[in-house]
Amino acid sequence: MRVISGKYKGKRFSPPKNLKARPTTDVAKEALFDILNNRIDYKETRVLDMFGGTGSISLEFASRGCPSVTLIEMNSTNYLFIKKTIAELKADEINAIKGDTFKYVDRCASQFDLVFADPPYDHPKLQEIPDLIFQHNMLSDEGILILEHPKDFNFESHPNFLEHRKYGHVNFTFFKNSAE
Repeated sequence: MRVISGKYKGKRFSPPKNLKARPTTDVAKEALFDILNNRIDYKETRVLDMFGGTGSISLEFASRGCPSVTLIEMNSTNYLFIKKTIAELKADEINAIKGDTFKYVDRCASQFDLVFADPPYDHPKLQEIPDLIFQHNMLSDEGILILEHPKDFNFESHPNFLEHRKYGHVNFTFFKNSAE
């Protein structure tokens, strides 16, 4: 795992072998951040990473200057690895929370400028994630939701659909409060 750009650029971390995660590929991660570079001002973006996994996406946002990154991770091994990595980098802008993402969404009163969701591809609630985010009013007015998912899902008919991008086996669907 490596950080692509920003103040932590080039930092490499080796997740433990027993880590239960499917990290976003470097190719897909680079493509995603190339898109975001033209859409957001990182220094003003509050991020929610709904399924922390290895912490790679949150580290990338923090490295690029996001002042506040909230990361949710349920798995203890993953969470401890993420906390260790945050401590090594002194990445205080990342608030890692050990817990269930869906319980967090149900009780969250905050809004975010960007929500990134990369759930396990076989998660039974994967298809419900966009509706949950919009029902709970978790995005700021111009906020973006990015959902990473397998090819079997198509969200083009969702009222907040913005666009879909595919990089190998990785699919990103973008949603916005007021879809263009």
